[in-house]
Amino acid sequence: MGSKLVERKRKSRVVSPESEDEFDGGDFDGILSQSEDEFDVGSDEEHDEDEESESGGSRSGDDDGDSEILSDDIPSDIDGDDAIGKILEEQPELEIEEPGVDPKRKEEDNAGKNCRIEKDANGNERYVYDEIDPVYDSDDSDAQGPVNTIGNIPLSFYDSYPHIGYDINGKKIMRPATGDALQSLLDSIEVPKGWTGITDINTGNPLNLSQEELELVRRVQQGLLTDELQDPYPETVEYFTSIEEKMPLSAAPEPKRRFLPSKNEAKQIMKLVRAIREGRILPYKPPDEREREQEEEEEVHFDLWQNEEAAAPNPMHIPAPKLPPPGYDLSYNPPEEYLPTKEEREEWEKLDPEEREKDYLPQKYGALRKVPAWDTLVKERFERSMDLYLAPRVRKNRLNIDPNSLLAKLPSPSELKPFPTVAQTIFRGHEGRVRSVAIDPTGLVVASGGDDGAVRVWELLTGRQIWSVKLSSDEAVNAVRWRPTKDTFILAAAAGDDIFLMVPTHPSVALALEQASRDILAAGFGYATNGQQQTAPGKEPPAKWARPGAKLEDEGVLIRVTVRTTVKVISWHRRGDHFATVSPSGQRSSVAIHTLSKHLTQIPFRKLSGLAQTAAFHPSRPLFFVATQRTIRCYDLQKLELVKVVQPGAKWISCFDIHPGGDNLIVGSYDKRLLWHDLDLSNRPYKTMRFHSEAIRAVRYHKGGLPLFADTSDDGTIQIFHGKVPNDQLEHPTIVPVKILKGHRVVSKLGVLDMDWHPREPWCVSAGADGTIRLWM
Repeated sequence: MGSKLVERKRKSRVVSPESEDEFDGGDFDGILSQSEDEFDVGSDEEHDEDEESESGGSRSGDDDGDSEILSDDIPSDIDGDDAIGKILEEQPELEIEEPGVDPKRKEEDNAGKNCRIEKDANGNERYVYDEIDPVYDSDDSDAQGPVNTIGNIPLSFYDSYPHIGYDINGKKIMRPATGDALQSLLDSIEVPKGWTGITDINTGNPLNLSQEELELVRRVQQGLLTDELQDPYPETVEYFTSIEEKMPLSAAPEPKRRFLPSKNEAKQIMKLVRAIREGRILPYKPPDEREREQEEEEEVHFDLWQNEEAAAPNPMHIPAPKLPPPGYDLSYNPPEEYLPTKEEREEWEKLDPEEREKDYLPQKYGALRKVPAWDTLVKERFERSMDLYLAPRVRKNRLNIDPNSLLAKLPSPSELKPFPTVAQTIFRGHEGRVRSVAIDPTGLVVASGGDDGAVRVWELLTGRQIWSVKLSSDEAVNAVRWRPTKDTFILAAAAGDDIFLMVPTHPSVALALEQASRDILAAGFGYATNGQQQTAPGKEPPAKWARPGAKLEDEGVLIRVTVRTTVKVISWHRRGDHFATVSPSGQRSSVAIHTLSKHLTQIPFRKLSGLAQTAAFHPSRPLFFVATQRTIRCYDLQKLELVKVVQPGAKWISCFDIHPGGDNLIVGSYDKRLLWHDLDLSNRPYKTMRFHSEAIRAVRYHKGGLPLFADTSDDGTIQIFHGKVPNDQLEHPTIVPVKILKGHRVVSKLGVLDMDWHPREPWCVSAGADGTIRLWM
């Protein structure tokens, strides 16, 4: 019937859809460095404006598409009117005599009647009344125009039609003509009487009010009654007379209870009698007591220090302090205990006037007329006046504020459970420091690597070692990380400049799972032998993929990837086919992205401003984060461009982790600070926490949905935080420190080096410089 209604909602942020092939077919060799030349660190606002312009362009296209109306959507009224006219001409005129009887042919003329009979589309008769043309003396001279009878249908349905509805006779009400801009300007300048500026939604004409309606609106706005003749304070109508009648209103006989004593009143009287007998209530007061009370009422007491002179209306005026009221020792007839003895008098006379506690000694006189004048009165008044003149008083408005009330009200840690509190299991077996620790995706085993060059796998709950391999006798194992998918059981470890990919074997691993893991690691060798990995002539490849040797292959180590410098960090992509490594001393090749299915290694940066410290993939979007000493850069792997530069403000960044939701970031630094970043809010930290006395080594979010995160420090402690990220973007994250875990010893100024969370439970494991691994529950 009408055009479609299209709701247009402005999207706050356009999220790039996930692509299954965000890495496939992309050559990252040095491509991410080109985006930094065109990116300004302080141009986050310009970037947001570009996004808005792009989104605005897409919306304008939608508007153009919606504005086009197909010709089939507008029905033709000309053909319909001709067809109805032909039907009416062919049909004979009929007349209805009785209900239920077939109509007969009309024989009489309807010229004298005020209606005419027509046929509708179904062939039924319809009475059409002539429109009334009111004259001057007609009662209907103020009648309004035709009333729109479209019912509850919105008027916007008629936007594409020349009419806006139908009257009571079914005729179309045409849309009123709109004037030009000049006429609108004149109408706005010359305001007619009763003009409101409102358009009637049913007719489209300007809605003007009469003088009575304007007066009614004025009275309603002023809070008056709508009717001027109505009395707001009418006289009270007395429904009951106030004249006492002599005759009773009821002729009923008196009830029996009026002639019998009340039992309740008898009980109250007995209580009073019993109290009088016991002496608790005296029926009358003794004469001496009554006389004493009467004398006390007649006495008049005066307050000598009550009346003061009126103070000046100056707000800074401070009245002089009052003298203390006189005590008993100033009386002319003090009690005996206030009079000094001979020894006290001699002692008072020996003291200097400035050292005396009082300037006088109490004395006793027989009558007030015998009291001599105060010999030091003038001196005392002079000294008091000098004190008031030389020591002016200053008004200081002091605020009595409780310091505890200024602190933010945080929930109690007992309300934020569960979180780890005690050390459940201690794993011992490494020689020297344990540098890295990781729990597998199933949550059954934990892997660790240390200075002894060995990788060990332990049962998480029992602490029993179930598998180990010696990777190097000279280099320490700096990082161990599990492949994040549950369909495989693959562990990556970095020792020196070698990265080892292995499949630990023990009875809890199913044969099918072990075989699937081995097949994934072996698939890349076929890709490499087919010659699909191209290397420029005379250029050394960024990494060499090879088998580690028969001895390590028998123990489960299947691939060795050799890069140019020592690897410190390993970070897996969420799908498990790619992982990134960071070598802080590698300069240009410090960051490398490895593809497991192709045995391919790429260097995404030709140059990198600063030394790379760590890197990580976004948990849900094709973004890649790289941290240098001072900043963290975010790159889009699909568009191959720099997206954001996060500036924590730390002197040296040591580690960072991304929240599973993807919108928040925590950063640890060697200058003892833990920083929380809201990526949607700003590139500056939202919260800075300084709870450690030494450098922070590792930070981790809980990946299993629990609002927990933790950090480790060289002071030997692990601090657990409750960090809840609300779904509402208007609310801020709730960050509450809940527990400090102590147990690791500090060895050579190194404490806890790494930690990891259980994938489901509120448990965590930590690796310390004291050679132990601890499970905290």
